[in-house]
Amino acid sequence: MNMRNQWPVLPVVAGLASGLLTGCGTETGDTGGTGTSVVMGMSDDVLATDPASGYDPGSWLLFNNVFQSLLSFPKGATEPQPEAAEQCAFSDTRATVYKCTLKDGLKFSNDDELTSADVKFSFDRMLKIHDPDGPAVMFPTLQKVETPDDKTVVFRLNTPDATFPSKIASGAGSIVSEDQYDAQGLRKDGEAVGSGPYKLDKFDDEEAVFSVNENYKGTADVQNDGVTLKFFHGDQDALKKALLDKQVDIAYRGLTAGDIADVEKTGDDSIAEVVEGSSAEVQHLVFNMDDPVTGKLGVRKAIAYLIDRDALIKDVYQGTATPLYSIVPAGIGGHNTAFFDTYGARPSKAKAAAALQDEGINGKVKLTLWSTPSRYGPATDDELKAIAKQLNDSGLFDAEVQSVAFDQYEKDIAAGKYGVYVKGWIPDYPDADNFTAPFFGKGNVLSNNYDNNSITGSLIPRTAAESDRSATDDEFGQLQDIVAKELPVLPVWQAKQYAVTHENVYGLEYCLDASTVFRFWELSKS
Repeated sequence: MNMRNQWPVLPVVAGLASGLLTGCGTETGDTGGTGTSVVMGMSDDVLATDPASGYDPGSWLLFNNVFQSLLSFPKGATEPQPEAAEQCAFSDTRATVYKCTLKDGLKFSNDDELTSADVKFSFDRMLKIHDPDGPAVMFPTLQKVETPDDKTVVFRLNTPDATFPSKIASGAGSIVSEDQYDAQGLRKDGEAVGSGPYKLDKFDDEEAVFSVNENYKGTADVQNDGVTLKFFHGDQDALKKALLDKQVDIAYRGLTAGDIADVEKTGDDSIAEVVEGSSAEVQHLVFNMDDPVTGKLGVRKAIAYLIDRDALIKDVYQGTATPLYSIVPAGIGGHNTAFFDTYGARPSKAKAAAALQDEGINGKVKLTLWSTPSRYGPATDDELKAIAKQLNDSGLFDAEVQSVAFDQYEKDIAAGKYGVYVKGWIPDYPDADNFTAPFFGKGNVLSNNYDNNSITGSLIPRTAAESDRSATDDEFGQLQDIVAKELPVLPVWQAKQYAVTHENVYGLEYCLDASTVFRFWELSKS
């Protein structure tokens, strides 16, 4: 499955969320804008303008601003609220029938009326096309969509799924016009027709230009007259130069820890300032459970006892990251510190040696750590080299690092060629389910041959069926305790989002939170 573990994670990884922003949008329908246009530079590309295909950070940034979903995540929130819908709720106790009623007067940017038929068309189309680079993989539980009338949508699920509201609140729930999109295939003209706060006026290799959608009716209160998104295609130096030369107002997703440190060292707040927000983005080392070396629990335990996350953050990420000791990151319900509790924060050569001896291993363990140079940030190779050095300095390992281009990297992982490798993950929706079911459920996306019957047969199905998400904390804690004990993965860090902006730009703090929704409408410029 082409899940978001294949997304490029933020090049700047940083620390634990210091607390999510509070508050949510009010339904104003005010889309006139109150300021000038804002120009933002980004190192990522937008790979698709069609919601049935895009499943990458850049594409979802576009979707979240051009298209509406039935529900959306208010700024700082992890619980979805009505957006195109007036109200939504499960109509049964098993969480298998989800019913939404649309707001009155919804229109697409081309003046077409938005009805329940468009909602059904959007989901049916996405599932029928089932693009390998699209979000259809998020909806294995969706059996059919019904439309009793023009304002009512009923989703029937084949399995209880209390996370379904969060899934349809994401970019995967984008509503398209039945009259403007082909039911059989993807749109190829680079255009987009949605009912969100913005219209897409231009899209090419250099930039995407957005203007305010006068037909929008929803919760966003637009604070600008438009946004221009300039693409730098991974050229971090060019992005940094454009920011400092004031060719862009904001630099997002692309500056390294060193770049940010350089900006902060200028001491001139009129040039640029760093804005940081919370994120649920994580990175793990993944162990192939069938590998002759890492398939041994004692080897995995030894690595867990020796890794020094604090040193990695200091030496590789220049203090811009926070150690991760859990599968469910901080800021998400169900988070615990199972790996801290089991293996501690300080490296222990004695405990690592004991773990190897219990496995019957007396000599040095020969190990290759597999990396990919840029997909999970430009510091990934350096990070893996630092981990190899930590292992080797213990005298218990003979470790080296091999870095492979991402396309080959994915093929080799699927073929089971690697014993330990790195994976990053940006959530589709801010719920513990999205950090557990894809990794440890049936057909897990990590391709590491891990299966635990208690997790797949009991914990994941039970948590998925619980509509009161706070009631799942204990079971998610049990799941994380099992994973910490069996070690199919080893968490390394949790990110914090960064953007760098000039002093006359406002609202960025409302664009950077664990929902992963970048809200163009919150930006303003004096």
